[in-house]
Amino acid sequence: MTEPGPIAGATLETVDDEAGLHLTTRQGWHRFTADPPPPPRLLTSKEYAALSELDQEVYDEARLDHHARLLVVATSTVRHTVTCGRRLVLLNRHAISARRGLIVSGPAGTGKTIAITQLGRSHELLDRARHPHVRDRIPVVYITVPPAATARMVAAEFARFLGLPVRRTSNITDLIEAVVGVCTDTRTGLILVDELHNISLTSRHGAEVADTLKYFSERIPATFIYAGIDIEHSNLLSGTRGAQIAGRFTLIPTHPFPYGTEWKGLVATLEQTLLLHEHQRGTLTALDRYLHDRTGGMIGALSHAIRGAAIDAILTGTERITKKSLAAIPLDHTAQTTSSPARAAATRR
Repeated sequence: MTEPGPIAGATLETVDDEAGLHLTTRQGWHRFTADPPPPPRLLTSKEYAALSELDQEVYDEARLDHHARLLVVATSTVRHTVTCGRRLVLLNRHAISARRGLIVSGPAGTGKTIAITQLGRSHELLDRARHPHVRDRIPVVYITVPPAATARMVAAEFARFLGLPVRRTSNITDLIEAVVGVCTDTRTGLILVDELHNISLTSRHGAEVADTLKYFSERIPATFIYAGIDIEHSNLLSGTRGAQIAGRFTLIPTHPFPYGTEWKGLVATLEQTLLLHEHQRGTLTALDRYLHDRTGGMIGALSHAIRGAAIDAILTGTERITKKSLAAIPLDHTAQTTSSPARAAATRR
């Protein structure tokens, strides 16, 4: 029997390949907006047995990498955010001042970052399609607000994304002017600011960060999209500064998914991506109520549980996901404490 040829999609990535490719860098964002690599073909048992030991390791590593990737599902929250964001970009196109923005807010694990980054990806791909031969455009900027942020730290985050040098001697005025100049010259149209909850208007530094973001929004002709945990219940929308934000930004709340048609569809979609030799299709959809009870309807916890169980199935050689293997995946504290009252009973069953 001849040995199968190279396995499509089977690649080994080193840690060095990932260095510097976070979303908060231009290189990382560009990689994020590119089409994901195709998944490896699921071999039959005979094809797998015919592989050499090395090729089996490469093939398994490709499947592990596939399951480790975060699958983006077009949930209602993602669709609504993309639609609202696209509308605001068009409405702001000819605005001279007082541009409108968007705040995506909700508990941790409800898909806020996925929603705004998918909006950013959509905007970037549309911009590339409209300007296919222009290389000096930066349509989207994505930053996260550091913990205990100062105005200079936030300005430095903008500069780092754009590839501008940030030196210890760089003062905030120089950083702001450089960022505004580059964003204006490169036609930046969408600016995504994540982890907004790290700003507190009760502190002097927090107030200065809010003022800096407002100044950026006035100087850069772009639509600003914010995301953070429970922003509507924080002090970011109160007081004079908060009133300015509340008066310009539309709020999209995110919530855990109720058990229903959309949740069942999410589970079915995730199950379709599995590349396991012994897994029986329909196993996860039959457990969709259990998965909802265990994760509390959190999309992040659902994805983590299924992908984690798939990785364990490959590492242990079982090649299938069961209720027991799902229960063995530890979830974040929020998902475990926000689950439905039926969770305890479902776990005992």
